[in-house]
Amino acid sequence: MNKVSDKLTVYFEEPFWVGVFEKVQGKKLSVSKVTFGTEPKDYEVYEFLLKHYYDLQFSPSVTTVIKEVKQNPKRRQREVKKQLRNTGIGTKSQQALKLQQEQNKQERKIKSRKQKQAEAEYQFQLRQEKKKEKHRGR
Repeated sequence: MNKVSDKLTVYFEEPFWVGVFEKVQGKKLSVSKVTFGTEPKDYEVYEFLLKHYYDLQFSPSVTTVIKEVKQNPKRRQREVKKQLRNTGIGTKSQQALKLQQEQNKQERKIKSRKQKQAEAEYQFQLRQEKKKEKHRGR
């Protein structure tokens, strides 16, 4: 059976508040990063989650190890408190975000290269038209 779990971590990364959405499907981890700006209230985060979750750009999947361990509820509660004290995101999440950043960088490079080529072609066409106009003696 394929398990799916989502996790949202909101923390302060100078000078903005950042939210990191982690989605684990099976043994694959995908991450998306959102900048909130000012400190979001709980209801604002919930509203953002409801309205924009499906618009998020998740990183390519990274394989991860998932531990299936039954835990005592009190121990689980202590771990949640410990996680709330810790700020930041996990290394797997950072790797996934870095992979997404690299992909976006490659896409931007390709897009700008095509744009430069189109501009150069346009300028070339203009020069050719000017040459023809001069050659005709007008």
